[in-house]
Amino acid sequence: MAKKSGSGGHYRSAISGRYVTNAHGKRSPNTTVHEKTGGGSTGSARSAKTGRFVTENQANRNPRTTVKES
Repeated sequence: MAKKSGSGGHYRSAISGRYVTNAHGKRSPNTTVHEKTGGGSTGSARSAKTGRFVTENQANRNPRTTVKES
């Protein structure tokens, strides 16, 4: 996995877009994204599976495993 869950962050569900508990985020790595505190906004989408940024088309094709960041 490319994601690392260090301190100073929170998890967001790729399905609902809502913040979830750390325990839920660790149990569901394929559908949650770990966001670092103070990371800023990028205006793009990130894959929940790999943690990498993806194109808008890829995000639209995979709405349950990507998180759109504003």
